[in-house]
Amino acid sequence: MSMDDDTATTPLLTSHKVKPAKLPPSIDDMIEACIGDTGAVQLLRAVFVAFAWAFDAQQVFISVFTDAEPRWHCAGSAGGNSSCTPAAAAAAPCALPSGGTWVWDRPARTSVVSEWALQCASPALVSLPASSFFAGCLAGGFLLTTLADSRLGRKKTLLASLVSMSAAGVLTALAPNVWAYAALRFVSGFARSVVGTCTLVLSTELVGRRWRDVVSVAAFFCYSVGFLSLPALAFALREASWRSLYFWMSAPCLCYAALLYFLAQESPRWLLVRGRTQEAVETLRQISSLNGSSKTTTTSFSTLDACSMREEAGASGGGVFDTLRMMSERPWANRRLAAIMVAAFGVGMVYFGMPLSVGSLGPNLYLSTTYNALAEVPSAVLSWLLIARADRRASVVALAASAGACSLACAAIPRGAGAARMAAELVSFFVTCTAYDLILIYAIELFPTSVRNSAVGLVRQAMVLGGVAAPMLVALGRERSIWSFGVFGLAIGGAGIFAACLPETRGKTMSDTMEEEERNEASCTSTTPMAKHSDSDRDLV
Repeated sequence: MSMDDDTATTPLLTSHKVKPAKLPPSIDDMIEACIGDTGAVQLLRAVFVAFAWAFDAQQVFISVFTDAEPRWHCAGSAGGNSSCTPAAAAAAPCALPSGGTWVWDRPARTSVVSEWALQCASPALVSLPASSFFAGCLAGGFLLTTLADSRLGRKKTLLASLVSMSAAGVLTALAPNVWAYAALRFVSGFARSVVGTCTLVLSTELVGRRWRDVVSVAAFFCYSVGFLSLPALAFALREASWRSLYFWMSAPCLCYAALLYFLAQESPRWLLVRGRTQEAVETLRQISSLNGSSKTTTTSFSTLDACSMREEAGASGGGVFDTLRMMSERPWANRRLAAIMVAAFGVGMVYFGMPLSVGSLGPNLYLSTTYNALAEVPSAVLSWLLIARADRRASVVALAASAGACSLACAAIPRGAGAARMAAELVSFFVTCTAYDLILIYAIELFPTSVRNSAVGLVRQAMVLGGVAAPMLVALGRERSIWSFGVFGLAIGGAGIFAACLPETRGKTMSDTMEEEERNEASCTSTTPMAKHSDSDRDLV
């Protein structure tokens, strides 16, 4: 190349370096500038939103007590009745003749089984209320999860779900027969289906980047609190009707929903994505005021208007299922959603099935449930540590493999080795609880604000679908553990491998639109010197 050519090229290269192409700030950057310094008051408000998970846990596990078959004994002192022999007493009470040969240990009103004489009914009828609840969760998850991304928003969807779930609980306490009871449990599951998703998404979108993990783990602790409160309340009402338990679970939830209406804000991210800039700015001003931030200026708020103009066309006027369409049109979103849903299915199968397989950890139902609930507490702590210090992808794969190994160990350990088997079961459940929490955090970070609630909702539905399959495996595994623990181990271990196909999200900013996520992904893959040189050459041309 000649000297003249060098001289002619230099100014062009210099000009290119002096005036680089500069993208306008993203919504995430602007929101972080406004509320990044999350104060104690705003943090408490976000944790208050996360407390909705406590009521969610109560609705999921309340049937452990209301639908349990009570203990019974032969009538008369020391079982003197000739029709109720010790051999007969070892069988179901329906095998004994009627006419006062046996009685329940507690009043018949304490359980739906004893009140409606379901002890001799078919297993399908006895399990109908619980099956109806999970069927409602599946139906509601697919039909309602997009409302929080499209029309209603996070806050209104959460409020509507809490109120509907509580109202269904109160009506359940008035059910006259098992058919009405099962129908109302379906309604309760339908309403409850989006509580956990909206809670987790809204609470994390109300705080700065630094506090998202803290709020997420707080939601998991709230779930444990709700689970632990259930056996305590059930024990206090052990002589009362099962209807009282539904009432005292539903009434506090209604009071909580009323407080949430006044104390919680709508997600400013969602407001901006939907083109409601003025409401978003007002919400950010409120949060900034609570944080006592002095660096938020009028210029910062006005810039948000320009940011919101870069959203997808028609986002503010999209239909209820518009978010699903946006994901289905992008191969990368389909791959992410498919991979994490497969992993969630395996985790959900073990999470909901393991307590059924473990059975009673002791003769006391209340203590057994408490032990299961206590396993959630250290798993929340481990989730916190992994979120803060470890990669999401590697953690999910490792946790799934560990849970699978422990489940397979349960199938391999002889039934006579009760202590070793119980230890393996508890370790497997503990690790699965951690994987359950981590997958939800991973799902939040994998998808942008415009479709986040829908994506997380579908991931939770995959978990529930795994839970639907679990009871059938438990029934098959009563004689041979390979059909329960063995399948559990293979399912969670094999499904967890799919998480290895997902991109790592630790330390990355949360995108708000599909286009922004695609730009961020492209910038991560175009970091080699050759790629940079090629981009510069194209700019020169």
